[in-house]
Amino acid sequence: MSYIVSGTDTDVGKTVFAAGLAAAMGADYWKPAQAGLDGATDSGEVARLAPGVHIHPEAYRLATPCSPHEAARIDGVEIELARLALPTTNRPLVVEGAGGVLVPYRLDLLAADIFAHWGLPVVLVARTALGTINHSLLSIEALRARDVPVAGVAFIGEAEPAAERAIIEIGRVPHLGRLPHLDPLTAETLAEAFATGIRTDLLA
Repeated sequence: MSYIVSGTDTDVGKTVFAAGLAAAMGADYWKPAQAGLDGATDSGEVARLAPGVHIHPEAYRLATPCSPHEAARIDGVEIELARLALPTTNRPLVVEGAGGVLVPYRLDLLAADIFAHWGLPVVLVARTALGTINHSLLSIEALRARDVPVAGVAFIGEAEPAAERAIIEIGRVPHLGRLPHLDPLTAETLAEAFATGIRTDLLA
């Protein structure tokens, strides 16, 4: 089974989770649009954290670290849905979206619209910090409004049982587990935390 990894916001830990998931599943990884090329890219971080995973090249590599629609405008390109076709592979595929589920790739093309076009279930990655209930439930509603299946929510950060329970029960989604903030963050520490903290059996 292939999955989209999206988040409730930017910098919630999607890339770390996507790397762990791809390694655990023996899946390929694909980031359709990379916005921001200075420093480590998301594909580069996955290569570091999941060295055995095959990484497909991005459809768009945009220079500015901002929303894909604005990064594309600055670069003088327009993101086309046809170029965002899922790569061909004989293995499962983990696709990492940009930012949250309503991030625009064009002013008339949001991330969730692309997810609906692909027809894959979404794993929603959420912080356990203040505000996560609202952000998570809004994200779940936006996905369901487009008939995008939500495979579950995975949490990043310190345990917050009350917030996690509210999201799971109100949102009617599976709890896929939680990854703590890892220091150091290496392929080994991620694999260990993923094996003990994430319910990959719920994604079978």
